[in-house]
Amino acid sequence: MEKNGVTIEDTYCEAFGNYFARVIVTAEDKNWLDICAQEATGYGTSTIHCDSEAARDVYISPDQTPDGRVGAALMFFVGDKKKVDQVLLSRIGQCILTCPTTACFDGLETSLNPEKEFEVKTGYKLKFFGDKFEEKIDEPVEGWKIPVMDGEFIVESKFKVGKGIAGGNFLIMGENQTATLKAASKAVEAIKDVPNVIAPFPGGIARSGSKVGSKYDFLGASTNDPLCPTLKDKIDNSLLKEGENCVYEVILDGATEKAVKSAIKQGIEAAIEIPGITRISAGNYGGKLGKYQYNLHELL
Repeated sequence: MEKNGVTIEDTYCEAFGNYFARVIVTAEDKNWLDICAQEATGYGTSTIHCDSEAARDVYISPDQTPDGRVGAALMFFVGDKKKVDQVLLSRIGQCILTCPTTACFDGLETSLNPEKEFEVKTGYKLKFFGDKFEEKIDEPVEGWKIPVMDGEFIVESKFKVGKGIAGGNFLIMGENQTATLKAASKAVEAIKDVPNVIAPFPGGIARSGSKVGSKYDFLGASTNDPLCPTLKDKIDNSLLKEGENCVYEVILDGATEKAVKSAIKQGIEAAIEIPGITRISAGNYGGKLGKYQYNLHELL
C-alpha cells in the first residue's frame, strides 16, 4: 500500500494486556496543572525499568471536572495488578499532593472489560498524611481534605483500575533525522486529543526501539539493531532500505482497542504528510508477545 508517496508495509503491531489507572488532576491554572502533570508522569516511559508507563491523556474543561477547575487526565499503565496501588500512592503522594493548588480524582471512563475493574484505596491511604487533622468529605466526591500549607488537598478515596492495552506502535522511516522527527512530532500532535490513550516516551517519541534479549546475559532487552541506520553496512539483518537514515517509533498505551487503533490511524496519517518520509512499519514479535495485533493496512 502507498499513501501520499509513502509505503505502508503490510504488517502489524503487536500489543499486550496491561493494568491501568486514569487520574484527573485539577489546579488553579494551566501553568500549575502542566507542572503537576509533568512531575507525576515523569520517569514513566517503559516498564522495562520504570514502575509504570505514564503520560498525560487529555485536558479536561472546568465544566467537566469534579471541582470546576482546569483539569487533565493522567494515565498509568502497570504490568502487575498488585502494584497499581503502590504506583498511585507514590506518584500522587510525591508529585500531586506536593504541587501547589492541586486536587486529585478518579478518572477511569472505560476499559477492555468493565466487569473486571477493581478499586484501590489510594486516597484513603494518603489521608494519613493529615496526622488526624484530615476530614472526610462526600462532595464533590467521596474523599478526604488533607490540610497543607496553602490550604487543603482534596483527594478521592478510591481509584478504579482497569485492564487496557500497552505496546501499540508504528515506525516512521525517513531520509534524515530532521524530516523524520518532524513527522513523528506531527503524529504525536495528531494523537494528543484522542481520549483514553497515551504515548509515554519523551515527547511521545522513542528513538531507542528495543528487541527482546541481548548478547549480555544480564539484560532482557537491547537496541533494535536491524533498525539502527549506523549499522546498515555492519550487520546482515538490517531492515532499512537505501535512503532510510532515521527511524522513530511512536508507542501507545490505551484503555481500549478502539482508542489504540484510532491513535495509530491518526498518527500515521499525520506523519506521511511530511516530505522525506519513505516508509511506515510496525514492531512485532511474531505474535509471541501479545494477543492484540493491528494490521496497518486494515487500520488505514
